[in-house]
Amino acid sequence: MLCLTSKLITTSTPLTIGVQTRGMATLKDIRMRLKSVTNIQKITQSMKMVSAAKYARAERDLKSARQYGLGAQAFYTNTDLIKKDEAPKPGTLLIAITSDRGLCGGVHSSVAKKIRAIMRTDPNAANIRIVCIGDKSKAMLARQFPQNILMMFNDIGKKAPQFGDATTIANAILESGHEFTEGIIIYNKFKTVVSYLTSELPVFGAKTIGASPKMNVYDSIDDDVLKSYYEYSLASLIYYALKENATSEQSSRMSAMDSASKNAGEMIGKLALQFNRTRQAVITRELIEIISGAAAL
Repeated sequence: MLCLTSKLITTSTPLTIGVQTRGMATLKDIRMRLKSVTNIQKITQSMKMVSAAKYARAERDLKSARQYGLGAQAFYTNTDLIKKDEAPKPGTLLIAITSDRGLCGGVHSSVAKKIRAIMRTDPNAANIRIVCIGDKSKAMLARQFPQNILMMFNDIGKKAPQFGDATTIANAILESGHEFTEGIIIYNKFKTVVSYLTSELPVFGAKTIGASPKMNVYDSIDDDVLKSYYEYSLASLIYYALKENATSEQSSRMSAMDSASKNAGEMIGKLALQFNRTRQAVITRELIEIISGAAAL
């Protein structure tokens, strides 16, 4: 009797009730996926709310920060350094404004894409030096242009940019030993909640500013005053670009998280429908097996 029982146990086959056809998801698989997508939707909704609060603050700070950038650009315009009909020239310096954080659409990749286009078409690309502000620009450009990277900055985007951050970046550029006549800052200019524009902001070296043909419109400007204003104007333009880019990043992240939440909601609806259909199919099959067994007795 013991041998017979042992033989029955070893040769028995598992029950097939509730097992799906090969290639079809079981109820357990659908339930686990439904739970994971629901958790993802909760995360994206939370990130959207956080981004909305940060965006409101960034947009409020941007209104005062724009005066720094507009003032420096007005000085370049009055001294005839910026031509109305001419696009900014890259010269020998490119400053890429990004941040350390992602999940914000194509904000960072658009800056890297524009720099790649400049490096591909400019005949003086070998002499151009790139300043990467933020880990995202470093990750996208350092491997492709290792010989052109002048310096890199991180810890950008975790907090709202301050003028002290722009001053630190400007001083590092001026003390790097790289002499440039002109260059451009590439950043994302905020337009609306759902749109931004990847723009170029011209910057000029101290010698270029001093040799401007219309510098005589300003009285009592000696070398010390010109040097001080040059350093201040570079820091002002970087601060303005950081603020514009931060506002664009937060608005883009808010839109991206909103789209992700909507996509997760649609996927939850499809998975719930699939789960209900699969469960109904399992119940129907079990009922058929029970009825068939009862009819055979």
